[in-house]
Amino acid sequence: MFTAVGLGAFGAHALRGHLDPDMAVVWQAAVQYHGWHAIALLGVGSLLVRFPNSRGFQLTAWLFVAGNLLFAGSLYVIALTGARSLGLITPLGGCAFLAGWAVFAWSAWRTVR
Repeated sequence: MFTAVGLGAFGAHALRGHLDPDMAVVWQAAVQYHGWHAIALLGVGSLLVRFPNSRGFQLTAWLFVAGNLLFAGSLYVIALTGARSLGLITPLGGCAFLAGWAVFAWSAWRTVR
């Protein structure tokens, strides 16, 4: 969450006027997904304290980390460099996020039943 907040502030202040408006929107999307999934990682981490042997919750955490690196990371780089070819990586991060949420739902359902 620290890096999401820091990068959000960096984008709002240091990059103001330096990014093309379209790239500012890309930066904001990166910050938003980064932040939401950082919060989700806190929740999954809390569940792992309670259920330390849950492979599903462990996998969820790793998928959220991968999603942040691939999805948000590629968007940050695209916004700064304009290298739109990195957009080929972004959907892999989105798939990691989706897989993480699916694994989370399955694991939570199995844990509480």
